[in-house]
Amino acid sequence: MAPIAVGDVLPDGTLSYFDEEDKLQSVSVHSLAAGKKVILFGVPGAFTPTCSLKHVPGFVEKAEELKSKGVDEILLISVNDSFVMKAWAKTYPENKHVKFLADGAAKYTHALGLELDLGEKGLGTRSRRFALLVDDLKVKVANVESGGEFTVSSAEDIIKAL
Repeated sequence: MAPIAVGDVLPDGTLSYFDEEDKLQSVSVHSLAAGKKVILFGVPGAFTPTCSLKHVPGFVEKAEELKSKGVDEILLISVNDSFVMKAWAKTYPENKHVKFLADGAAKYTHALGLELDLGEKGLGTRSRRFALLVDDLKVKVANVESGGEFTVSSAEDIIKAL
């Protein structure tokens, strides 16, 4: 399947997360994004160096600026289970706006056409690194990295596009 691109409608799918009361929730992507301007960004894996030290911190640090530019939701997805995503989110105590969503079986990542085979590294199917700016389910910006690079999908790249 071709990767999601500008002009495409964001596919629906179900992701999971732990809410403020520590209850596991399943949520449809459309319920989070319909009628809103959202950033959906994906990373190859929780606790991995570039993801943990560069990609996620950029969105956590720039969240207020993104919100001031009209962004309603900042959604992070990774091909990890909900428990891992919960633990990872706790490593960013200053985070108030980035929602850590689990795509444990990579079903949503496949729906986006952004899967990355890291089986040779013992990681299985993961997500390519990307950042999408979506307005009422329509993709306005699709910054998709090749492989695990980090050159076009930062919070700063999305701010420039706004």
